[in-house]
Amino acid sequence: MVRTPLTPEERERGERLGRLLREARGDRSMVEVAAAAGLSAETLRKIETGRAPTPAFFTVAALAAALGLSMDDLVARCAPVSMPAA
Repeated sequence: MVRTPLTPEERERGERLGRLLREARGDRSMVEVAAAAGLSAETLRKIETGRAPTPAFFTVAALAAALGLSMDDLVARCAPVSMPAA
């Protein structure tokens, strides 16, 4: 199966998600947060570094729950930055 290349916007959104998750993790180890979410530390590392910019919904939901984040907040903070109309 051939994957369609990601757009620059999709990559940027994945990087924003990674930064947000990294910030929310704070001093907690990657292993601790990944285990709480039912994921491997490698999966979390890939998401945090932007190497997996489009994780599955249930993966993001599990990480949000493990980090005490609301899905609404994640969506709002990871949504594309819109430019004001001229």
